[in-house]
Amino acid sequence: MSSHVVPAPARQAVASPSPARRHSPLKRRISAAGWGFVLPFFIGFILIVVVPVGYAIYLSLFRNQLIGGNHFVGFANYLQAFTDGDFWSGVLRVALFLVVQVPIMLVLALICAFAIDSGRLHGKSFFRIALFLPYAVPGVVAVLMWGFMYNPRAGLTGALGHLLGFTIDPISTQWVLPAIGNIVTWEFLGYNMLIFYAALSTIPRELYEAASIDGAGAFRTIISVKLPALRGSIMIATIFSIIGSFQLFNEPNILRTTALGIIPTNFTPNLYAYTLSFSGNQVNYAATIAIIMGVVTAVVAYVVQLRGMRSNAA
Repeated sequence: MSSHVVPAPARQAVASPSPARRHSPLKRRISAAGWGFVLPFFIGFILIVVVPVGYAIYLSLFRNQLIGGNHFVGFANYLQAFTDGDFWSGVLRVALFLVVQVPIMLVLALICAFAIDSGRLHGKSFFRIALFLPYAVPGVVAVLMWGFMYNPRAGLTGALGHLLGFTIDPISTQWVLPAIGNIVTWEFLGYNMLIFYAALSTIPRELYEAASIDGAGAFRTIISVKLPALRGSIMIATIFSIIGSFQLFNEPNILRTTALGIIPTNFTPNLYAYTLSFSGNQVNYAATIAIIMGVVTAVVAYVVQLRGMRSNAA
């Protein structure tokens, strides 16, 4: 009568459960905890982003007619928008604003960040707070304040023009866009400066020491050390500025009260959509404008991000 003896490793394998089976309750608990942390974000994202965007798309497919109320028209509102001269004039105005104002603001923010990061500026904490302080001012208050200063009769520019012997009127047809650009630059210069300054603070000191050993001066250090380290921050600030430019609304809307007849209702696409919805009772067409501008903003921001990633990789 022969007996079969099972080797010790085989007995151990048979006796003990598999690692996957042994740790499966723990993995389930970890998975449940992870979903518990993520679930509030998903709920908020659906309620705040998905539902409003979906409802706007739904509204854009209808048209409120004089007889019969809302009727499904498909993409007729989008076809109307692509041939709407008022809408495209606002888009071109915002594009001009973006091309001119955003580079000026980002260059000034870079200069301020370099100045504060350098060891030659005394009181850099004061200048850092002073430059960032305008961003803490509410946008409506900032526009009202600048609107008062722009007043050619009772404001600061009017007093300066009276002192110099000629009239200065920033809120005029040819100067209102630069005037708005000045307000936006004043508001967001410190915000972008802080992004660049935070990135400069993470540069290892060894790179500065190596540049000094190689005989690099201050300008060469900026070109060879600081600017390459700021590529990611510059891309982020550029994307934020592009999105903000396409969302331009507060400044022209508030300045309209002090510059009657200067700023039209289609000055920017957002102002145009707001006027269509609340003054013209064209909610469906306003939703169409909003959806188109959302797509345009996303495409432009994605293209900028893609080019920035390619330049970083190179």
